[in-house]
Amino acid sequence: MTMVAEPKRTSTEVQQFATFYVGQLLLGVDINIVQEINRQLQVTPVPGAPAHVRGVINLRGEVATVIDLRTVLGMAPAEETRDTRNLIIHSQAETIGLYVDRISDILTISDDDISPAPSNVNGVDGRFILGVHTMDSDIVVLLDVEKVLAQQN
Repeated sequence: MTMVAEPKRTSTEVQQFATFYVGQLLLGVDINIVQEINRQLQVTPVPGAPAHVRGVINLRGEVATVIDLRTVLGMAPAEETRDTRNLIIHSQAETIGLYVDRISDILTISDDDISPAPSNVNGVDGRFILGVHTMDSDIVVLLDVEKVLAQQN
């Protein structure tokens, strides 16, 4: 009897990303840092705060700083529409709202399907990008939230 060796299987890690739009740009963040999607758009302004800080909101007794990702990424400031949301995340032991134009989907992506980020994707600074994932109809830019927030301090 002849034995045929099976090809070695490599285990490919998969990650999940919450995706959303900022302008026409489809972005994704690691689902593990996402707490909730929130419609509370009325923020309390913070005097003297940088331009990218829209203000703060009260989330069931916890104060969350709301960041306008459009401003951070060098786009015109966001205007509220019926699709605008706060993507509430936990970063560096803080609760932060990312003010986004609209929420998209949850994507499960294999590490093999994430390409290195070009230095500049649709005007977004390459330092903020973990990688990109190409889909049939769009490209998802995977955002490094820690670097985005660190750059704003």
